[in-house]
Amino acid sequence: MTASPETGTHRTASPDLLRSVFRQHAAGVAVITAAGERPVGFTATSLNSVAADPPLISFGVGTSSSSWPVVAEADHIGVHILGEHQRELAATFARSGADRFGPSTDWRSGPEGVPVLDGVLAWLVCRVVARIPAGDHRIVIAQAVVGDPAGGGRPLVYHQGRFTALRD
Repeated sequence: MTASPETGTHRTASPDLLRSVFRQHAAGVAVITAAGERPVGFTATSLNSVAADPPLISFGVGTSSSSWPVVAEADHIGVHILGEHQRELAATFARSGADRFGPSTDWRSGPEGVPVLDGVLAWLVCRVVARIPAGDHRIVIAQAVVGDPAGGGRPLVYHQGRFTALRD
């Protein structure tokens, strides 16, 4: 039997409920990067377009993330939209303790010194304009400065707890 709002079957809000609900929500997969003493990056499914004029984006980052100390101080960040061929790259940047910028990752120092990943569908370098507290995360709002949308291909999607491709 499937629960519905009409049946009155519901659960009290909790972190587990939120995760369970959002497993039903397919999301695009991005990698956020920043330059510090060493480059940092993490996989994000919370990337959003906020405004076209000025061109603003947002994403969430956990304050317990190993990337947070660098993102907390960075003037600029990189946003990379991953393609369906980049499941392993997404997994590498999602895995705690992984060598994210090791030999298996093709990247270069891009505009504003931000690490730019090669082979992605599209990328932006953005100037951070706000970091807003939100529970155990921060919502980062950033303004696009430069980028390239010409990678081509189909996007990587996160759904039901795994990286997957769109089906026709």
